[in-house]
Amino acid sequence: MSFQDKSIQCSDCSATFTFSAEDQEFFRSKGYTNEPKRCMECRQARKAERSGGGYGSQRQMFPATCGECGKNTEVPFQPRGEKPVYCSDCFRKVRPSR
Repeated sequence: MSFQDKSIQCSDCSATFTFSAEDQEFFRSKGYTNEPKRCMECRQARKAERSGGGYGSQRQMFPATCGECGKNTEVPFQPRGEKPVYCSDCFRKVRPSR
């Protein structure tokens, strides 16, 4: 199947961008059936937003008390109290790398 470059309007910023024949082949090889709705800049911005800001940004940390040693620590998730939370030292002891 022969692909040709297509012009598409970005659903976020309304800029027109080119969906190249090469990109179309890549999408097909990955099994994607829909064309992109956003230009590359808007896709990257959306991805960074979903992943907490992308490269160079600080991940939000939450205070916690280690369930093993009792030391105050910070973890990258909101502890709910349902399961024990461990400091990095105790986490390595409880769950050694595989």
